[in-house]
Amino acid sequence: MSARGTGKKRGLARRVAVIVGLLVIAPLVTSAVDHGNFNASYWEARRDPTGMAPDPAVAKEAVIQVYAARTFGWRGAFAVHTWFAVKPRDAKAYLRLEVTGWGVNHGRNAVRMHNGSPDNIWFDNVPYKLADIRGPEAETLIPKILDAAKRYPYDHRYEAWPGPNSNTFTAFIARAVPELKLELPAIAIGKDYLPNGSWFARAPSGTGYQVSAFGLAGLMVGTQEGLEVNLLGLVFGIDFEKPALKLPGLGRLGWRDGVREP
Repeated sequence: MSARGTGKKRGLARRVAVIVGLLVIAPLVTSAVDHGNFNASYWEARRDPTGMAPDPAVAKEAVIQVYAARTFGWRGAFAVHTWFAVKPRDAKAYLRLEVTGWGVNHGRNAVRMHNGSPDNIWFDNVPYKLADIRGPEAETLIPKILDAAKRYPYDHRYEAWPGPNSNTFTAFIARAVPELKLELPAIAIGKDYLPNGSWFARAPSGTGYQVSAFGLAGLMVGTQEGLEVNLLGLVFGIDFEKPALKLPGLGRLGWRDGVREP
């Protein structure tokens, strides 16, 4: 091989290394510094309410809220945990719907549906709202959400990566109830794990479509999601509707994750 050919290959390798560093390594390191808690303790982590959900004693109308918060410990550098909180009209408490992995290997159900705080801090990580729907629209959608939660196919299985996990559950409900128009964060690892071995599905927002190989590789195109490329669960993309770049760990650079306000 000529010296010129060797030089071209080395130059290409350097350019690839720079691209990988800019798109993968740098965002993950930055996210680890900002969000990774490597000395965290479950027992000492905060779980108190944030007050973002309306008080059911005051707000009589139906309410649907969807939350996301960085996951516990070092995993917070990579991903968020998502959940639903719903309150039918005149209900005195919220019903919280989510998937967690604690106890699943010992026979406990992955899907947890229980009355409780809708907006509490998730083990030291303050949540933010992905959706907030109230009134007659919420009244119509709550039965559909509850029905979809009961049909979730992985109630006895949990895998933090690449899924099925809490974000797989949230995405499953979103696809079953497209009226939610729910766009999940790019760092919601597991959202691209399609149920029952499927390779093709609607985007969670219902505004586009995606192909995915077991959550490990795929492509999503949607009006709300924009363009997302999934490699080993890490999402790279661009949002054209709410201009932003999507990078592993950091999530969005630009317009923050959207919220449907009441």
